[in-house]
Amino acid sequence: MQRDMELVRRILLAVEGSPGGFAPREIQLEGYSTRQIAYHAHLMIEAGLIEGIDTTHPGSDGPEAIPRSLTWAGHEFLDAARDDRRWKKAMETARSHATAVTFDVLKSILVALARDAIPVLSSALRGT
Repeated sequence: MQRDMELVRRILLAVEGSPGGFAPREIQLEGYSTRQIAYHAHLMIEAGLIEGIDTTHPGSDGPEAIPRSLTWAGHEFLDAARDDRRWKKAMETARSHATAVTFDVLKSILVALARDAIPVLSSALRGT
């Protein structure tokens, strides 16, 4: 199964949107199967974006997990990725310059776009 960065973002948004700080009991996202969500939750735990419970068992088709909550890194990534226009621009930029969109490259683009959205910060960093 291929990693889907849009699904990663949507899982983060779903977890963040749940009151109390814990993920909803079951995350259902239009266009994605339970299997895809479970696999991506597993990847997101490995990447340090979420805390969760590994539910992989001998009968599993592959790694799977249930999200529990966001980590600091998950909040940081989501803060950079939350804005739909910034997200779309970052994905377009990444895809136009690479054959695959890696997490680190995407995060760097999102942070750069966020920085450029703040004129005072952008000017200070350029030394003007």
